[in-house]
Amino acid sequence: MLNHTPTKQELLAAAGKTLPDVIAKGLRALFCGINPGLYSAAVGHHFARPGNRFWPTLYRAGFTDRLLAPFEENQLLDLGYGITNLVARSTASAAELANEEFVRGARILEKKVLSHQPQYVAFVGLGAYRAAFGRLNAVVGQQPERLGGAKIWALPSTSGLNANYRPDDLARLFAELRDAVSSY
Repeated sequence: MLNHTPTKQELLAAAGKTLPDVIAKGLRALFCGINPGLYSAAVGHHFARPGNRFWPTLYRAGFTDRLLAPFEENQLLDLGYGITNLVARSTASAAELANEEFVRGARILEKKVLSHQPQYVAFVGLGAYRAAFGRLNAVVGQQPERLGGAKIWALPSTSGLNANYRPDDLARLFAELRDAVSSY
């Protein structure tokens, strides 16, 4: 793991690398990203690219009592939350992923869910959820089906490239999940 901002060469070398899941049995919610970006793979932490709004959104939505840095990701486990990805391999952009990778990732994710039994699986990327499960009309929020016994919640991507959602919108949508998880 790097303890500095990755160089261009380090970013390029991170292509195809994977990140370990932040996971434990019986989580309240398992956040499922699309796939690691090159920056995250280079530094070895989920949602690590400056400009990704995942960590600020978790804080603003009330999942954490302070803003966590990506290198503090394991502290989520103490709060009952974890992180995985639908597709394990890192890319410069999610657009580089093939539909088959999403479908294969869904099968792998289901095995993780069956093994670890989280209450919710929260997809951080509505488009990836749609592609992986063939739910082309899915909207943000709780989904009607379950995955390995877990309730499913779809959320927008927190990537800084997702200009469709402002920070206030993301915080509100994530807070809806937090409320559902808290009342479960």
